Amino acid sequence: MTAPVRYTIQATQPAAHLFEVTLSLIRPDPAGQVFSLPAWIPGSYMIREFAKNIVSLSARAGGKAVPVTKRDKHSWQLPAGIEGPLTLTYTVYAWDLSVRTAHLDPTHGFFNGTSVFLCAHGHENAPQRVDIRPPEGLEDAGWRVATSLPEALGEKGAAERYGFGLYQAQNYDALIDHPVEMGNFALAEFDACGVPHAVAITGRHDCDMTRLVDDLKPVCEAQIRLFGEPAPMDRYVFLVMAVGDGYGGLEHRASTALLCSRADLPWAGMEAQSEGYRQFLGLCSHEYFHTWNVKRIKPAAFVPYDLTQENYTRLLWAFEGFTSYYDDLMLLRTGRITEKDYLALLGKTISQVHKGSGRHKQSVAESSFEAWTKYYRQDENSPNAIVSYYTKGALVALLLDLRLRAGSKGATSLDDLMRALWQRHGLSGAGVAEDGIFQLASEIGGAEVGRWLRELVEGTAELPLESGLARAGMALVWEASGEAPGMGVRTSADGDVLKLANVYDGGPAQAAGLSAGDVLVALDGLKLGAGNFDKLLARRIAGDSVEIHVFRRDELMRFDVELKAAPKDTARLSFTEDAPAPALALREGWLKG
Repeated sequence: MTAPVRYTIQATQPAAHLFEVTLSLIRPDPAGQVFSLPAWIPGSYMIREFAKNIVSLSARAGGKAVPVTKRDKHSWQLPAGIEGPLTLTYTVYAWDLSVRTAHLDPTHGFFNGTSVFLCAHGHENAPQRVDIRPPEGLEDAGWRVATSLPEALGEKGAAERYGFGLYQAQNYDALIDHPVEMGNFALAEFDACGVPHAVAITGRHDCDMTRLVDDLKPVCEAQIRLFGEPAPMDRYVFLVMAVGDGYGGLEHRASTALLCSRADLPWAGMEAQSEGYRQFLGLCSHEYFHTWNVKRIKPAAFVPYDLTQENYTRLLWAFEGFTSYYDDLMLLRTGRITEKDYLALLGKTISQVHKGSGRHKQSVAESSFEAWTKYYRQDENSPNAIVSYYTKGALVALLLDLRLRAGSKGATSLDDLMRALWQRHGLSGAGVAEDGIFQLASEIGGAEVGRWLRELVEGTAELPLESGLARAGMALVWEASGEAPGMGVRTSADGDVLKLANVYDGGPAQAAGLSAGDVLVALDGLKLGAGNFDKLLARRIAGDSVEIHVFRRDELMRFDVELKAAPKDTARLSFTEDAPAPALALREGWLKG
């Protein structure tokens, strides 16, 4: 049996945001053991170079120090001939409050394995053991551990559930796919289709845990049943960090790391569902759906992951876009939101796609492939250059679902396609080919459906939303977001300083020569600030010319801008009152599942 790779991790200096990690190998590579840290984390498609946070690193073998050579930005090598046992000791700086890396202070600790666990090359498939130790100086603070990483039952020092101690993973890939939260967190547990689930919330909050569980449980059960019982995990954990202002999530094989505003959590006595809580439930639903779609059903380009460099695929429109389609739909099907809520959320997604001219220049297939350089590295021109594979991908899923249902009179749907992906790829581990979704759509709905889907995905034409929604007896109307004329810009405020964040293609501001980054100073001689720009525009009408003064760098500039009517780019959805019976039947099956 292969000897396990053993790690210990401890918050040795919480106030300095430092974890200390040791890695022990019984049999290092006699040709020269190599270690490396991933350059990116699955689910977040950007090279992040986590090794930059390693502050110090040293090695010892046989009671003596061993020289370590840095090979490149994320790997190290020991000389040949080193005999075990070998111990590598290093410190990691953890001060990124996000779901992607690691964060540590005297109030809590959080880490993804990709940020803290060096991979011992040649030992990737060996069992991995991790001793998570209490933080130094905070032994009496009452900290606990929340993670889906299994306890190393039967071994000396094995952790108890939510306790410090020894945990285990079957290999390195599994080790880095179970994030860990430690601290004083609120905890609630529930079963979904017989699988234990937990919610751990860190940070100051007054969450009504009972209400949250009552809402999460049916959503989890509905998703398990959509793909088919039993669920693919033995246990699942929602790790939530509540902050003043934040939003984000990252999927893992048996857990998700979530960041939310504390105001978005439900509180005791809350009557009507707040918009923020609805958004948080959608985030939970989204990340949970990834348990199947992308964690187990994967593009072939991700089987296996190469965490040293970009892994290119044109399929994120299906893995993120389809997940974005199902997240709110599952809330509706389980009664967590109303049909009115769902139409508003769907309308918001349609509006987001249509507000950027990038949809005419980049397909969702291209957006997927270029996620590494464009979607995850957006700049001031991004609305004019790219389209989101999340939002447009969700609309592609919607149209495909409605077409499959209409063509089969309700006998087949996107649900069937997802189940087929699970049976063929999720259970087997075989990756989905780049044209695999098109082929499966052809198999389920006919060759014409497959060709049509490819055109939607690889083209930049407007999506046939009006005709697609009409299949379900729905109407789409385009409205202006307000009555005031506009300049074709998006602004951002830093205190009372107002800047142009984006200048949209074809808009009045671009025609006049204004640029993103310009600091707005005055409109028709009146000082501009964060609180009065929209109010001043509201006093004008389309066709008026306004004098705009800005600072570009340290130069004062003047521009004449001719205002235009606000564009009709806001979608409003409604049910058609006189829809025919087939449309009503399709709608019923679609919305209720």
